[in-house]
Amino acid sequence: MTRLNLVEAINLALKQEMKKDKSVVLIGEDIGEDGGVFRVTDGLAKLYGNERVMDSPLAESGIVGTSIGMAIAGLKPVAEMQFEGFIMPALDQLINHASRIRNRSRGRFTCPLVVRCPTGGGIKALEHHSDSPETYLIHTPGLKVVMPSTPYDAKGLLISSIRDPDPVIFFEPKKVYRAIKQEVPEEEYLIPIGKAKIVKEGSDVTLITWGSLVKTSLEAVQHISDINVEVIDLRSLSPLDTSTILNSVKKTGKVVIVQEAPKTLGFSSEIIAIINEKALYSLEAPIERVTGYDVVIPLPKNEDLYLPSQEKIIKAVEKVTKNAI
Repeated sequence: MTRLNLVEAINLALKQEMKKDKSVVLIGEDIGEDGGVFRVTDGLAKLYGNERVMDSPLAESGIVGTSIGMAIAGLKPVAEMQFEGFIMPALDQLINHASRIRNRSRGRFTCPLVVRCPTGGGIKALEHHSDSPETYLIHTPGLKVVMPSTPYDAKGLLISSIRDPDPVIFFEPKKVYRAIKQEVPEEEYLIPIGKAKIVKEGSDVTLITWGSLVKTSLEAVQHISDINVEVIDLRSLSPLDTSTILNSVKKTGKVVIVQEAPKTLGFSSEIIAIINEKALYSLEAPIERVTGYDVVIPLPKNEDLYLPSQEKIIKAVEKVTKNAI
């Protein structure tokens, strides 16, 4: 095993899948010689050439539209969006075409497309460089949405995404690109899409989160000595592992959900609805949410005020415990 950060783990997954399967191709802005903005594809053009690592024009709709055509024709394109805010021009292609190919063709065609997308705040970037747009994609039938929080999970989930017959949006939380190093096996391994991970077992409160906030949440609960918090990393947002969530809720009876996106109509709302439908009688207190605010993320000086912090998470855990029946 080798200790890798998130960027290096994703690069390794791409390198190994391209070696294993010649139908895997990469496309995106400056991903070739420059290796992408965050250097995730660094060195791959030298290994596999410009025919498989393709620099594209600055046109996200064109990148995804071209990738859809390649996927239908038998290739396995991995498209890169430079930042999450730039995925918006490609929503037409993703929502109206990529997600519907299987249904539109009545199963004659699939769309094995991966769209890699750095996401979230925490690096003091510019406007359109620090958003959390996962809800738009989760809401779209036919798209799978994953967001790893660690290097180990990133490699296994990306390999699973590339081999999946349907389109997968692979969100990469840029705040932890180089913030975590972890032992990552050199050999290939798969982490199934649709399976959450209990990263810390507990008995008093269930804390549900994803992306960079897994790290923040784990750091927060270390400062809580008298409440035993169970932390769930969803990893896969669509499909969602409802069994792991519900089993934990039925055990603890108290829930805190932490998301970086704005509060209104965020994914935490859907998780609350699922819990209310399936485990309402197990709840001992109203569910608490720690989220971003319903404003454009303020950059850069006020970014830390917007993002869920350890302090906000600790207060939510204490509140839900205090309000328990």
